[in-house]
Amino acid sequence: MKVDGVGFSGAQIAVVLAFISTIAGGIWTASSVYARLEAVEAYEIPDIAPLHEQITVIETELEANDISQLQGKLASFGTNLETIMGQQTKLLAIQERMVEVEKEMESMKGVVQRAELKTKELEGIEGEVKVLKREIQELWDGMDYLSNPLGK
Repeated sequence: MKVDGVGFSGAQIAVVLAFISTIAGGIWTASSVYARLEAVEAYEIPDIAPLHEQITVIETELEANDISQLQGKLASFGTNLETIMGQQTKLLAIQERMVEVEKEMESMKGVVQRAELKTKELEGIEGEVKVLKREIQELWDGMDYLSNPLGK
């Protein structure tokens, strides 16, 4: 190719085009970075004074609540919880014993009922025994009279 009598080869034209595109890319990148910087500068940083005040209020509340005493309270709660768990274990053992006692009482109720029946049977026999004793006594009295009719 010839421009104003100066001839350019294809390789020279390719190098010039590559150089021009590199410069254009650099300009485009620089303008993009500049636009981003302007956007960052345009961003308004919020005022942190209210946050600082909130932090101060929270610190004051924490000091007022006296967190250092919470450790002691937690330790006492832990001890109380252990005591309660021990008592609960004892109560469960007592409950098991109560169930056993109730079972024994149920079996004893049957024994008592049978004893009451036997007692009622013996009361009937007791009356019969009294009658028999009286009859035996009367027989002895009769035998005594027969052995000694004159009453000596």
